[in-house]
Amino acid sequence: MYGDKPGKTGRIWLMLVGSVTTLAGLYFMGGGGWLAWLGGSWYFLIAGILLLCSGILLTRRRLAGALMYGITLIYSIIWSLWDVGLQFWPLFSRLFAPAAGAVLIAFSVPLLTAKRPIRRGSLALGVVIAVGVIAAFISSFQPKGIIRNGDLSAETSSGHEVAPNSGPKDWQAWANDTKGSRFSTLSDITPENVKDLKVAWTAHTGEVVVPGKGDAEEQNTPLQIGDSLYVCTAYTSLIAYDIDSGKEKWRYTAGRGNSTYQRCRGTGYFDATTAKNVVAPDRALDASVSPQRLFFPTGDGRLVAIDAHTGKPAANFGHNGVVDLKVGMGEVKPGYYQQSSAPLVAGNLVIVGGRVIDNFETNEPPGVVRAFDAVTGELVWAWDPGNPAVTREPLSPEGYTRGTPNVWVGMSYDAVLGMVYLPTGNATPDFFGGKRTENDDKYSSSVVAVNVATGRPVWHFQTVHHDLWDFDVTGTPLLYDIKNDDGSVTPALAETSKTGMIYLLDRRTGKPVAPIEERPVPKGNLPGERYSPTQPYSSMPGIGNETLTESDMWGATPFDQLMCRIRFKSSRYEGIFTPPGLDMALQYPGSLGGINWGGVSVDPTTNLMFVNDLRLGLYYKMVPASEIPPGQGTSEGMGWIVQKGLPFGSVRERLMSPLGVPCQAPPFGTLSAIDLKTHKLAWQVPVGTVQDTGPLGIPVGLQMPLGMPTLGPSLATRTGLLFFAGTQDFYLRAFNSHTGEEIWKSRLPVGSQSGPITYRSEKTGKQYVVIFAGGSPHSSERGDDIIAYSLP
Repeated sequence: MYGDKPGKTGRIWLMLVGSVTTLAGLYFMGGGGWLAWLGGSWYFLIAGILLLCSGILLTRRRLAGALMYGITLIYSIIWSLWDVGLQFWPLFSRLFAPAAGAVLIAFSVPLLTAKRPIRRGSLALGVVIAVGVIAAFISSFQPKGIIRNGDLSAETSSGHEVAPNSGPKDWQAWANDTKGSRFSTLSDITPENVKDLKVAWTAHTGEVVVPGKGDAEEQNTPLQIGDSLYVCTAYTSLIAYDIDSGKEKWRYTAGRGNSTYQRCRGTGYFDATTAKNVVAPDRALDASVSPQRLFFPTGDGRLVAIDAHTGKPAANFGHNGVVDLKVGMGEVKPGYYQQSSAPLVAGNLVIVGGRVIDNFETNEPPGVVRAFDAVTGELVWAWDPGNPAVTREPLSPEGYTRGTPNVWVGMSYDAVLGMVYLPTGNATPDFFGGKRTENDDKYSSSVVAVNVATGRPVWHFQTVHHDLWDFDVTGTPLLYDIKNDDGSVTPALAETSKTGMIYLLDRRTGKPVAPIEERPVPKGNLPGERYSPTQPYSSMPGIGNETLTESDMWGATPFDQLMCRIRFKSSRYEGIFTPPGLDMALQYPGSLGGINWGGVSVDPTTNLMFVNDLRLGLYYKMVPASEIPPGQGTSEGMGWIVQKGLPFGSVRERLMSPLGVPCQAPPFGTLSAIDLKTHKLAWQVPVGTVQDTGPLGIPVGLQMPLGMPTLGPSLATRTGLLFFAGTQDFYLRAFNSHTGEEIWKSRLPVGSQSGPITYRSEKTGKQYVVIFAGGSPHSSERGDDIIAYSLP
């Protein structure tokens, strides 16, 4: 039916609305037809036909075009409810854009008809739909998908009795202790007064990372000893600050080292006047030269001992304060080996593993773990995963066994049991294991317990057999004593993995505390490869490792969701352990996690362990070496990966929509609390908003709490607080650790991947919370801010 002929502006408007609807219909028809041909949903094809008809009719100024769009919207609502139920973000993705279009078309109906009842009805309907759209938009600012299984409190839990202020007064290790706890007993800052935290001081390193010039990121968790705060930088400086004013005391610069991978996640602290001699218990330690020292790893494979008071190298350690970690390693090309995590100080030993560059080639540097005398720098023992006969120096002129599994994240130490716990990666290259040795397979993606005095393995537990996915064991092992109902205590170890699984073991023996089941997994058919028939599945709650379906595909709009569905249906996907092949396959969790290097924190008063994760899948395929384009090839990143020396390389991309958002539905990152006694999930909340990120990398500027990928450590306190800054928006947050409720946040100048720490000053009596804000990987904004907070 025609109405009064609209004016020129009205005709242009209808032509514009009709053309856009027509183009949407054509897009849906083309993509929907492809999806249907792949065996996916027919919704998009049918909706495309309806939209095409609607668009053509609207351009011809027919009222039937608006009616046809209304039918499309009703069809979309019915299909969406059938597809995903009442889940907010999946419905938002499917219906927000069509509903917004319906508002425009409803308000355009008066241009299509002269009948007043229809005009009034369409305007009223447009208002109703607009109210719904606005309500959905407002609702998007409230967190969704929160899980709370009861409100816990320290008074009613069956955790440990921990007196206020009973722990170490200083933050002397990366995780505050050698057990990976990231827990503080300081009690001044509480859930009731945390809202009053203010910036006490801000200091600057003066070394802002330059994006695009080398692979450099600030990820340091500071140490605090006495009246000094120690910060190391990606560009290899170690700086001491006054803990009450932020004033710089001294600075040591070791040189930038290399430009391929620049990180300093932490340093180690040693006090010769109090340390136990674990190798020779009856022998006193020489405390005459630099008795309090910091162990500082450099990007080019050096370990430097620095006097904690003066900032000068400790003259009696190694050669003028330096041990060259490349000794005994054979050929080490620039950038192929360095420390990426804090050295572990265990008694009078300083123990280092090493980050070995992934996926460039076979025969890369060894994954050996070594212990040096913390006073002299003398090599005490070495654990070579490829040769059990090695106990100290390598047995061949070529050095330790090359290309073996390495330890690139933080280690833990139990002084009572006399064991050090090593989380391992896998033998590089990562994605083809046909040439790996028996020892490579034995120790890859494992927790290995070694005797602290000898370095000899006591037990090991493997989280992934014959790892073809780069599913390293990524978290510093948490050593935690579980109080049993009969009054006994189980010395446990909790380990996280990129698979999103958590393994709870008896740290004396490596035997499971929470059941672990070997389950059959898919077998691949890549020539020359071998496959494990089973993989270990933990009964502990899984974090971000659910099996995806087509309905889980997401996007900021139905248009990019359609492309994600096409990607999903055109790829092979068989769950967590989908084996690589010559066809395109999906990997979820991806090789970034799951759970990455930030590890966990714990509150022993409630038995709660806190885990943050990132949920970002990959799609990839293996490519015969002869087919890789000349000049192509990266290592750990996306795109072409050569894997020189193997018959196959690979090509990998993140599973993201054309708009640059993850293809699976939110959340993309969470904080979770897991009860280590009951083995159950206590709560889980999305963490992070799109304020400083968004489609196509453009910050949205809105605090929509979708839950964004996280990277970095957390901090738990006895008073029931959980501090965290490793989100994709620029905030340090505090949560009620019993419930997961966010109760405070402070805007940072840039993002952070660093761990918050807390300490009390003996001089002022103030408790501080400190964070290093150097930037986060999703953003080009970088900083050099060390920020301390305290109560007024």
